Amino acid sequence: MQALAECSRSTRLEPAPTTPAANAVRPLLAWTTLVVIGYGLVELVNSEARRLGVNAPPLTGSYEARANVRLLAAVIVAGGAITLGPLVATRLRWVHLLLVSVGASAAWALALAFVDGADAIVAPVSLPSEYLGDVPLVDSPGAFLSSFTDRFDTFRVHVRGHPPGLLLGLWSLDGVGLGGPGMTAALFIVGGALAVPAVLVAAREVAGETWARRAAPFVVLAPAAVWVATSADALFTGVGAWAVALVVLATDRDRAQNAGLAIAGGVLFGVTAFLSYGLVLLAVIPMVVAWNRRQLRPLAVAALGAGAVGLAFLAAGFFWVDGLLATRAEYFAGVGGRRPYAVFLISNLACLAVALGPAIAVALGRLRDRGAWLLVGGALLAVVLADLSGMSKGEVERIWLPFTPWILLAGAALAVGRHGRPYRARQWLTLQAGTALVVQSVVRTPW
Repeated sequence: MQALAECSRSTRLEPAPTTPAANAVRPLLAWTTLVVIGYGLVELVNSEARRLGVNAPPLTGSYEARANVRLLAAVIVAGGAITLGPLVATRLRWVHLLLVSVGASAAWALALAFVDGADAIVAPVSLPSEYLGDVPLVDSPGAFLSSFTDRFDTFRVHVRGHPPGLLLGLWSLDGVGLGGPGMTAALFIVGGALAVPAVLVAAREVAGETWARRAAPFVVLAPAAVWVATSADALFTGVGAWAVALVVLATDRDRAQNAGLAIAGGVLFGVTAFLSYGLVLLAVIPMVVAWNRRQLRPLAVAALGAGAVGLAFLAAGFFWVDGLLATRAEYFAGVGGRRPYAVFLISNLACLAVALGPAIAVALGRLRDRGAWLLVGGALLAVVLADLSGMSKGEVERIWLPFTPWILLAGAALAVGRHGRPYRARQWLTLQAGTALVVQSVVRTPW
């Protein structure tokens, strides 16, 4: 038992042997093929009659090249992260690295959004389909929650597609003078940035600090940042990441605060479930870790914390299952019913590939650390389950944001050159940043 625990926390890295760059061709070709197939399948069935709403397949949005001088800001941020990121990740004190990762992640997301102008940072949260327009419909928490499913058709698209948690939270912020588009956009961006230290903390726990440090630049400088400054799913990412991290920490049998960590993580899992229905699948990640460590008690304790949140909503009049069924019926009566299951089963994975970036395809092939695989593999399993559910046909570059940071941890496998030197990470980070810049400059997303 002790040997198993030491194995899961080992800081020893076992990357694949360093090989010529040509050995990366196969995974890069696989990544490209998946994206092309995702494009082709959607284009094959895309028509005016179907109204699929996917006009930049496999991504949601439209093709619109718009390179401009504002792109330089994103290039500068990317250049700084590529040049200094591996060095900073290696030399900063751990706590300072976590703080810097938050700032760097937010700066990267903001720089990408700024390509479309300063207004683009705030405009998406004010769209007719978004949450803010329904804040005035919340009169009191009890009345809102108890009548949520009865008044379902009166709400906007994104409110109908999610549990009532976020709208209730925005109403609360508005009540204390922190409402409006600017504060909401800031909340989403900060929430997304706070996911980075959470996944690094969890990675340090199961794979060791060296691995977590090498992964940091890849988690920060990801193409997925294109959607961090523009959607509520960025906030969901941060809340969900800390839920996972706290429960993962609680699986360490030598830590005295395990019960408190598990309860706190469970409460955050409960909150996450009332932000987005599909994010209950994030629980797969700590379940994989707990199973490997033979520490199932923290899962039971976390379940108590999540259950308490569910009971609080139920006492206020909202039953989670009723909300899920109402959303499911609404989805399949609309765009979900028009989008072919088999087509988007593949296209969704192509979307995820773009959000992760081509370097991660190479990293997954070189990933040898058992502890890191617990987190990366758990996230991949959650994605497969989400894909098979058919509840997200398209738009997963945004919807699956909460899963992406955990898969991005695989990037550490690319940060080891000869004699363990981290300089090789820069060529892969350049590829990642370049992918994000191309997507931001060519695809206009609705968020």
